[in-house]
Amino acid sequence: MAVLADSDTRWKWGALTARRLVPGEPRLDGYLLRGRATPTPRQLTEVGVRADTLREVSAVEFLRVMDTATAGDEPYDVLVLALVGSGVQAVLHGLRRIWPTRTRRPVVVTGYVGVVYEKLADGLLLRHGADLVLANSRHDAERFRAVYEGVGADASAVTEAALPFLGGAPDRGDAAAHGEDRPYTVVFAAQPSVPDTRKDRAYLLDRLIRHARLHPDRQVLLKLRSRVGEHTTHLEELPYQKLARTADLPPNLRLVHGSMGEVLDTTDLLVTVSSTAALEALHRRIPTAVLTDLGVREALGNHYFTGSGCLASWDQLDAGHLPEPDQEWTARQGVAGGSCDTAFDAARARIAALLDSPAGLPPLAPWYSLTTAPGYLPGILARHHLAPDGTPLPGTPPADRAPGPARQLVRRAARGAYRHGVQRVAPVVRRLGEL
Repeated sequence: MAVLADSDTRWKWGALTARRLVPGEPRLDGYLLRGRATPTPRQLTEVGVRADTLREVSAVEFLRVMDTATAGDEPYDVLVLALVGSGVQAVLHGLRRIWPTRTRRPVVVTGYVGVVYEKLADGLLLRHGADLVLANSRHDAERFRAVYEGVGADASAVTEAALPFLGGAPDRGDAAAHGEDRPYTVVFAAQPSVPDTRKDRAYLLDRLIRHARLHPDRQVLLKLRSRVGEHTTHLEELPYQKLARTADLPPNLRLVHGSMGEVLDTTDLLVTVSSTAALEALHRRIPTAVLTDLGVREALGNHYFTGSGCLASWDQLDAGHLPEPDQEWTARQGVAGGSCDTAFDAARARIAALLDSPAGLPPLAPWYSLTTAPGYLPGILARHHLAPDGTPLPGTPPADRAPGPARQLVRRAARGAYRHGVQRVAPVVRRLGEL
């Protein structure tokens, strides 16, 4: 099996999904799509998901690999596209071109890393054309099918599954049981782009500091997504660690990195604006608070949690409030607790049926085409150096030409300059221009 991912979080989702879809210990080849969010070695180590091989590629290079691999003696059975929607659409059209009539090909799977709270129609239609579009819950599956059917697209690819990283030991629900082993631990799960203003992020950091001072017996952790200079799925212009440099942090407040699963192992209360970490915590039955301090707004993504019973403010949490999740809501979101061992049964059965079909796999058929979206599709494909028919654009470097040391040095320097511009220059320009 193979996974193509474009960021650290999507690599985690894609690789773990592949492991869930194909039980046992099959070979896993990983491909990282070259771009602004290509994960660093440190980020990959933190994710903790291993592959038998792992290499960085462009979309054109990846298509060449797939063309060769599918024609070989041991083609991939499953290909997971763990990409942003436009990347999925570009690769689907490229694969459609290299597999026009080839019935012996991998089953192509895609989906979402976590909570789907924005660009629902746009993201879904960009993923249409894969053999399986995984939904992380019954709620998502219903929404996905409604979108496809609403535009007249085939909705049969939508398959209910779950977030592949759900699991871990459930919370014991007994703070007194901690004894001298560890203090009661509150974790704030930071997000790279929510909220997106310095004022709002400074406010959240200030409230976290205030909570730590009000409860000196508690351990308060600010769980960071990446280090300064690194990018993840979303751009982070104002990392909390930069804001914290000038803050007077109490001794019981620490900034931490690492696996969210490991952090949750010792968490008694998770606080966030709208992070997918909330779903992980709810699945473990860890008290979870989705903040309302900045409003309940689509731009923040916390509107997704209306009806969950988890909405709360810092004032309420400071006073000792623990949100009680609505059981019907958590069940519809696929985070009702328990084992996720059977959550991928439907997906595994569908893959087996496709691979065992006497007629073989049908051609990939994305709904977006030059007939349905002639003013939209060419631009999406062009971002990945593909023409409207999925062929490489003129001037695209040959896929079989490995970049030399000079080219690799230029790439690293360009990424560093881009990240410096996003996190240091852009905020200053906006502030000076009062934008």
